[in-house]
Amino acid sequence: MSYIYIHKTQYYESDQMGIIHHSNYIRWFEEARTAFLDDMGYAYARLEHEGVVCPILSVECEYHRMMKYGDTARIEVEIEKFNGIKLIVKYRVYLESTGALCSEGRTSQCFLDDDHKPISMKKYNTEFYEKLSSFK
Repeated sequence: MSYIYIHKTQYYESDQMGIIHHSNYIRWFEEARTAFLDDMGYAYARLEHEGVVCPILSVECEYHRMMKYGDTARIEVEIEKFNGIKLIVKYRVYLESTGALCSEGRTSQCFLDDDHKPISMKKYNTEFYEKLSSFK
């Protein structure tokens, strides 16, 4: 199961040739993941209020086609792996107008308490764990 996030490219994201700078894809991954969690009812602000932080452990991105200023990106977000402690999210960025795959990547993150010690969301927040697990 995947979650769809739409992003209209902005002028400031492009270089002098109108091509989207590669670093923006990583930002889009975060936008899409944040929107996914928001729509699920667990915004980062809520998790932090509940004493949970979610640092990124790694990011990877493969580029297939360039996108340009004015293009619309369709970003598919998919939970690749979730064990309650670590979360791996997969992303595919498509050019909305043609459906061409432009990039794909993944992020991994973990869940920590206020003391920055790993926690299991299965025990710490069962509702969140079950919601996130249902997207695998």
